[in-house]
Amino acid sequence: MEEKKTNVWKSALNWGLSIGIILVIYSVIMYFLGLSLEKWVGWVSYLIMIAGIIYSTINYRDKELGGYIKYGQALGFGTLVILFAGIISSIYTYFQMTFIDPDMISKILEMTEEQLITQGLPDDQIEMAIEMQKKFMKPGIMVAIAIPSIAFMGFLFSLITSIFLKKEPKDASFSE
Repeated sequence: MEEKKTNVWKSALNWGLSIGIILVIYSVIMYFLGLSLEKWVGWVSYLIMIAGIIYSTINYRDKELGGYIKYGQALGFGTLVILFAGIISSIYTYFQMTFIDPDMISKILEMTEEQLITQGLPDDQIEMAIEMQKKFMKPGIMVAIAIPSIAFMGFLFSLITSIFLKKEPKDASFSE
């Protein structure tokens, strides 16, 4: 029997693009509903990522790897999928903050200031925290920080999901 060659990069890119587009559509809907700065919206994004890792890894395992995948393969695949999804999502965020809603950064800073006031911090500490945050609140810097952060979240999610998605054959000749 001839072993089928798979291209993990191509599969991860395809799934990452799909999940990235889903995340962008979700972000656009939340933006138009005026909910994009709500904390729970971010949690739902994480759930979308986890569901995407699970679905794409199962599909990759069953359709491209003949029904088997080692833990390390599942971990790497899930991480790559979310890396690509994160790139797509970050590109959208850049365009949103640069062209669609340039005031979003000031809205985020206002929200942060309100939270710090609620926590009871002194005015000088609040001012210092806001000034520090302003330095990093530029669309380009935010994207540069977001991509590795999202990839790291994908890695963490894949660490857990891979435990349940791995499926190794009884025969020891299975190789990566």
